[in-house]
Amino acid sequence: MGYGALGVVVGMFGTLIGAGGGFVLIPVLVFLDPDEPAANLTAISLAVVCANSLSGTWAYARQGRIDWRSALLFSLAGLPGSILGAWTTHVLDRARFDPLLGITLILAAIVVLGRQREPAPPAPGQATRHLRERDGTEHRYRPRVGRGMLVSVAVGWLSSLLGIGGGILHVPAMVYLLGFPAHVATATSHAVLALLSLAAVCVHAADGTLAPVLPRVLPIGAGALLGAQVGARLSRRVQPRWILRGLGFALVAVGIRLLFMRPR
Repeated sequence: MGYGALGVVVGMFGTLIGAGGGFVLIPVLVFLDPDEPAANLTAISLAVVCANSLSGTWAYARQGRIDWRSALLFSLAGLPGSILGAWTTHVLDRARFDPLLGITLILAAIVVLGRQREPAPPAPGQATRHLRERDGTEHRYRPRVGRGMLVSVAVGWLSSLLGIGGGILHVPAMVYLLGFPAHVATATSHAVLALLSLAAVCVHAADGTLAPVLPRVLPIGAGALLGAQVGARLSRRVQPRWILRGLGFALVAVGIRLLFMRPR
């Protein structure tokens, strides 16, 4: 599969579920380059996640599906962890990086598959947030913003450390713990990813990790920009439970494969 085509798949599926696509891309890179340093792989993945999330955020913003207030607060909370995670990757060799990535994906899958049904919306009068999409769809919900900022601190660090972008952790947390409707969670998560991944990419650019991998970043990133627009359009036609279920099964399959992959 060419890098451009890989980028389209990453962008489309990543935007569809609000995960940025890193959880799809980083395992592929791990399998393709078993001897590549972990910092190089995460630099590639995070650069593509950044391009994908920026494109997806633009598409979701036009649809009016982003909770901008929550996105800003979550981004500010996760920013220090994102910078620290990008730096910490340099101290991980592949013998530790690959199993850690596999375990993280499996744990995320357990969370998603263990609670596939979206929680019921708050009773009338209890909702504190009202979001109306461009097509007239209305969402009334009661977000737990303070708790979400604490979650974002951990998500920012782990997502940059492993190059997964954080959406696989943020979306389930926003739906099941923080009171967001699934479609609002996917869109808002994308906006958060845009800032956090950009910060991590800047770290990799400053330490010299990004420049040598740019020949791979550019075609994958270009494909992701296109795929993100397709994924945002498809998200209107896919039920939330199928978004989360598909995410869960994909995560567990990839995580198991990483755990049993022997380093060369």
